[in-house]
Amino acid sequence: MFSYKIHRSVIVLVLCLFISLMKINIVYAQGQTKYFLSTAKKEIIFSSGKWKDIAADALKNSKYIFVDAYTSWCGPCQQLKDVTFKSKDTADFFNRNFINYTLDMEKGEGVELSDVWNVFSYPTLLFFNPEGKMVMKQTGYVDEKQLITIGKEALMRK
Repeated sequence: MFSYKIHRSVIVLVLCLFISLMKINIVYAQGQTKYFLSTAKKEIIFSSGKWKDIAADALKNSKYIFVDAYTSWCGPCQQLKDVTFKSKDTADFFNRNFINYTLDMEKGEGVELSDVWNVFSYPTLLFFNPEGKMVMKQTGYVDEKQLITIGKEALMRK
């Protein structure tokens, strides 16, 4: 009986320690509050949904928009998601300065927007000012330092 109480106490202690080491991030996007358990690894937080809602939010908050235009079959697109977007420095910069939006260009409104934005190769990284005007376009894989440099350049364009 004594052994059972010790094991239970140890398990409770370990769980409490684990929970206290993690923190909960709250992200408010498109009128919905979402809770995420954060880990030591940061990454760019992307919104999804309708472009008109993203654009309206950008205008309301005077923020630029970063769009990751991808397809499910694109290898370099996956590499961006697995490597570049998970860089701490890149995540800090983009989460602070942009509304980040990811969109599969072969599904839903991505099909129509690929024509509007002239996106025909992948990955394509698009940057829009708060008024919804495209200010920059980058095609192909970029590493985290290149992406930050491109993002800084986009923020200087009107």
